[in-house]
Amino acid sequence: MSTTSFPEGFLWGAATAAHQVEGSNWNSDWWEFEHQAGSGCAEPSGDACDSWSRWPEDLDLVASLGLGAYRFSMEWARIEPEEGEYSVAALDHYRRVLAGCHDRGLVPMVTMNHFTLPRWLARRGGWEWDQAPERFARYCRRTIAHLGDLMSWVCTVNEPNIVAVMGYRFGIFPPAVSDGARRDLVQSALIRAHHAGRDAIKAAGDHLRVGLTLSMTDYQALPGGEEKLEQIRARMEDGFLAAARRDDFLGVQTYSRARVGPLGTLGPEEGVAVTQMGYEYWPQALEGTLRRAAEVLGGVPLLVTENGISTDDDSERVEFIASALRGISRCLADGIDVRGYVYWSLMDNFEWVLGYGPKFGLVAVDRSSFDRRPKPSAAWLGAVARANALGTQATPAPR
Repeated sequence: MSTTSFPEGFLWGAATAAHQVEGSNWNSDWWEFEHQAGSGCAEPSGDACDSWSRWPEDLDLVASLGLGAYRFSMEWARIEPEEGEYSVAALDHYRRVLAGCHDRGLVPMVTMNHFTLPRWLARRGGWEWDQAPERFARYCRRTIAHLGDLMSWVCTVNEPNIVAVMGYRFGIFPPAVSDGARRDLVQSALIRAHHAGRDAIKAAGDHLRVGLTLSMTDYQALPGGEEKLEQIRARMEDGFLAAARRDDFLGVQTYSRARVGPLGTLGPEEGVAVTQMGYEYWPQALEGTLRRAAEVLGGVPLLVTENGISTDDDSERVEFIASALRGISRCLADGIDVRGYVYWSLMDNFEWVLGYGPKFGLVAVDRSSFDRRPKPSAAWLGAVARANALGTQATPAPR
C-alpha cells in the first residue's frame, strides 16, 4: 500500500484557547461582552469545558491519541488581573500545564494572547490605547520570566487580522464598532504589539521560537475580481505577513476559500457543501494559503497552527483532514518548509458569538458532566501521527 510520508520531526497536534475551554474567565472583555444585552452572542461561555481544572485529562487525551504537540493559550486576564498586578498563582497554574506537557512527551505551543483582553485594558481602550503594545510586551516579559524555561514554540497574538476586522469593521467581536479608521489604528497597534512581544520573548533565550498566527483565506478571483482580491489581501493579510518576515515561523490558520468578484467576496458557490460555520467545504484551501505564505515570506518556516471543520458528521471530518494533509504533502514536495499540523480543535468548545453550536472537536464534551468522548476522527488522526504518514488504505476518497 502506498503512503504519503512526512518529514522526520514533523509536529502533529491539536489546539485549544483559554477562554474557549477553561471556563469562568470573568475578568476578560469577552466575558463582559457575552453578558451584554444586544451583543449578538448565542450564549455565554460559562464553565466552558472546565479545562482550568481538567487540564490533566485533556493532556492525557492528546498523548493517548498519539499526537505530539498541544497548542493552548495563556489567559492575560488571569495572569495580570489588574494593571501591573501579576498573579503568581495563575502563572504557577500554567507552569503545571507546561510541565504536564513535558511529562507526557508533548511539545507545548503557547499563545500569549488569543482574542481576549483583561477588563482593565479594555477600559483604557484596548488595542486603541497607545500604550497597549507596550503593556502586551510587559505581560510577555513577566510571563516568560516565570515560564520560559518550559516553552519552545510561542505565538504572540492569535489572528490579529480577525481581532481587527471582527471587532472594528463588522462589530461582531468586542468592542463591537464599525469604523474603518479605527480598524486601521488597531491593525497598526497589533503589529507593534507583535514586534514588542516577540522581542521581549526572544530576549529570554535562544531556545524560544516566536511567531504570530494569521487567519489566511484562499482568495480566488472570478473574472473582473482581480483588483478587488488584491485590495482584500492587502487589508487582511499583507501587512501582517510583512510583519512576520523576521519571525522564527508563521502560524498559518485556514478553514476555507473565498471567491472574489468585482464588488467583493461572494457567498458559497452553488453545489458546494458548507460547514456549520457557513464556510464552503474546501479543504484544499490550506494548500493555497501555505503556498501564498511561502511566496511572500520566502524562507520563514510555516506551521499549521489551526485547520479544521465544524460538522456533526465525523467521517466528513476525517475526509477534510485527509484532503488538507495531502495538500501539505504537495507543498513539502515542492520544497515549502512546513513544520507541522495542529488541528482545531482538540474538543468541541465555545465558538465565540456562536456559542456551543459549531462542533470542531476531535473530542465531544458533555455540556453537563464535562465528560470527554473521543470521536473516531481522533483515533484516525492519532494513527496518522504515530505513523508520520497518511496511508491511502485508511484515507477516504476525495470529494
